[in-house]
Amino acid sequence: MKKPIRILSLNMDILAEIDNYESMFFNRSWHGIGAIELRINRYMKYANTLLKDNLILIGTDLNKVFIIKHREIELDENGKITENWLIKGYALKSVVAQRITMPPTHTAYDYKSGSSETIMKHYVNNNLVNPVDSRRKIPQLVIAPDLQRGAHTTYSSRFKNVAEEVSTLSIASGLGWDVTLDIRNKKWVFDVVEGKSLISGQSVNPPVIFSPQFDSLRSLQYTQSEINYKNVAIVAGQGEGVERRVIEVQATGAGTGINRHEVFIDARDVAETDDDDQPLPEQVIVQALTDRGKQQLAELIQEEYLEGQILTNSPFVYQKDYDLGDIPTIQNMEWGVTMDARITDIKEIHEVGGFEIEATFGNNRPTLIQKIKQELSQISGEVRR
Repeated sequence: MKKPIRILSLNMDILAEIDNYESMFFNRSWHGIGAIELRINRYMKYANTLLKDNLILIGTDLNKVFIIKHREIELDENGKITENWLIKGYALKSVVAQRITMPPTHTAYDYKSGSSETIMKHYVNNNLVNPVDSRRKIPQLVIAPDLQRGAHTTYSSRFKNVAEEVSTLSIASGLGWDVTLDIRNKKWVFDVVEGKSLISGQSVNPPVIFSPQFDSLRSLQYTQSEINYKNVAIVAGQGEGVERRVIEVQATGAGTGINRHEVFIDARDVAETDDDDQPLPEQVIVQALTDRGKQQLAELIQEEYLEGQILTNSPFVYQKDYDLGDIPTIQNMEWGVTMDARITDIKEIHEVGGFEIEATFGNNRPTLIQKIKQELSQISGEVRR
């Protein structure tokens, strides 16, 4: 039986409940933004409620909410039976991508120091919830209380996509982020989320081991790659020529010789004065440059990828024993591969023939757009004379 979906307006009024769709699959992402694709015959009951900007709520899961952004239909010689709507949308958290980081009027960059969670919520608050310009406010959006999770760091931003900045902080800290529904108060709630450690050897939670040998994986694809791998960042701050402030940041386990992979990071935007134009202490500046190096390296440490299809009749139950963001152990003894890796993406497939789950463990494969952005972030800001 296919899982029912509920269609809601932007104000969260329930418009319909649908379970007669042809097929549906959606992707949940820990660091990024998920998407949905739905096919339904146009003559089915309530198909007319699948309109742009309406919300799709999967069952009663308030953390599985998508906003419709695309509709298309075509007619062929088979007539009504194949006259299907193709509906596409993004996870509700995609609303964060509708804003850029606007710095305060008195400074060039929006600079923030604190826990990773505090900084994420700072940029969402300043640009979507309580922006200076009221036209930028999204009335439905609120922010959950700040629990100050994640390591203390510093960050600065100027005219960058808010969702991309939150994603960068998410990857660097391991924390996830989401926008869920508060039906009672008719609000959308932005929050930072933590996964659980389910690895073999720990005793806090029942361990989860995904392995073809344990009848918990139908398929597994393993890739080991150093194509985008960097482990040493040369971070350059303000100044020119020999006067430019330059530090080195190494990732954990960075080697020497052939095992050393360097990248240049232009961090000229890292401030050396405070809001009153007074010089900052050198250790504060160096720490900010170090944090920038760590954040960039976190995006470039992509040595191993594991993608697999989890058996629906696995010994481990989805959303009970494990969920998006948790860290299980993945193992294929015949390949000699064992990894403790976070579940960073989950794809749910709902069709007449049944229900399937596909998962990505660890960092996902970088897309072409991501590779281009990584290359651009490494371009030197050096002035040639």
